[in-house]
Amino acid sequence: MLYSMSSNEKDTKERILEATWQLMEQHNGQNLSMGAVAKATGISRQAVYLHFASRTELMIATTQYVDELKGLNQRFVKFETAKTGIERLEAIVDVWGNYIPEIYGLAKALLNTRDTDEATAAAWDGCMGCLRDVCQLTVESLEQEGRLAPEWTKETAIEMFWTMISISNWEQLTVECGWTTKQYVERMKVLLIRSFINNA
Repeated sequence: MLYSMSSNEKDTKERILEATWQLMEQHNGQNLSMGAVAKATGISRQAVYLHFASRTELMIATTQYVDELKGLNQRFVKFETAKTGIERLEAIVDVWGNYIPEIYGLAKALLNTRDTDEATAAAWDGCMGCLRDVCQLTVESLEQEGRLAPEWTKETAIEMFWTMISISNWEQLTVECGWTTKQYVERMKVLLIRSFINNA
């Protein structure tokens, strides 16, 4: 018989993930221990380890939990159903540009600690790896359609696209420069199309 997680176990796991998410945002990712998560959840440290074997596993699961809770996969249907490279480019800016404000607290905490914390580094790398993958699919579509501007190779275009829509650049433009989300999305679309599309 296959093991099935009981409703109590599922509830406990979700409470651990919720507590981890809140602690990450409250403390900007600093000093997040399994003991602190246990205390915030109202369970023992050992109980946390029953659900997550390591901090790395917990951090990765927390980012996945937030994405699931906020329906990221459903949002990306717009990208997956796009028929051309340009439509894919516009879709990723729409989805990602509107999603960043919702997960900025957690993202900032991961970014703040990834250089000194293996667990948050693994979670950050996983998230950014997924973002790079959709950049790659978009550039590959443009290349196959003959729409990629000639000054770019596929690899350099992927790298630049990925960098241009990074959370750090979003933060600079919205938090520091005061752009609204709508302005960010509209202006980023224009910039990316002018940068990567041949004869756009």
